[in-house]
Amino acid sequence: MPSTGDRAAAINEFGATSTTSDVTARARALRRVAENSILVQQEFNRAFVLMQYFGYLRRNPNDPPEATLDFQGYNFWLNKLNAFNGNFIQAEMVKAFIDSSEYRGRFGP
Repeated sequence: MPSTGDRAAAINEFGATSTTSDVTARARALRRVAENSILVQQEFNRAFVLMQYFGYLRRNPNDPPEATLDFQGYNFWLNKLNAFNGNFIQAEMVKAFIDSSEYRGRFGP
């Protein structure tokens, strides 16, 4: 939930415009929300793990070959990344995705 000041600042991006039809103002307001430090702090690790699945494995975290189809692997990596305070290098996250048989299988036998 944004603070009252953050909410007011996003709304103020519209200035004198009485509707949301001003594309530039909408973009400024969205950017203000997306770059909010509290939002970044709360969502960065989740987005980073999801990006690993999309980028390296080219799939959703609950798609096959996920054995249980219930985000078990995603939750494992999110918990590990959180345990290392977001340091994906110390968590050996990227290394594990690149070394995975699923990733390597994309490039042939």
